[in-house]
Amino acid sequence: MTTPWTLICKQEDLVEGAGVAAMVSGEQVAIFYVPESEQRVFAISNWDPIGKANVLSRGLVAHLQEQWVVASPLYKQHFVLASGQCLEEDIKISHWQAKLEGGDVFIAAHL
Repeated sequence: MTTPWTLICKQEDLVEGAGVAAMVSGEQVAIFYVPESEQRVFAISNWDPIGKANVLSRGLVAHLQEQWVVASPLYKQHFVLASGQCLEEDIKISHWQAKLEGGDVFIAAHL
């Protein structure tokens, strides 16, 4: 079975080491471009369940505990970009497979 990919944006729309928000099927998704990582692009929910706001795309990206994370701009919890798992709380947010292909950014269904 092949994964259905959805075109989200162009690579040139992304900011290296930072996030941007996109609306996908009525849900805000935070897209992160981390060229230093093997995966290069990540997609997680933009919703911060602790701060109760769509702000994760504005968080700081860092390499912590051997994982790429984003720190929420509100209360500074760290969410793993590859899985959506919060490092400080037992909370996991939605995440999607993401890929960069030919200058285009795609995401797949929820994981």
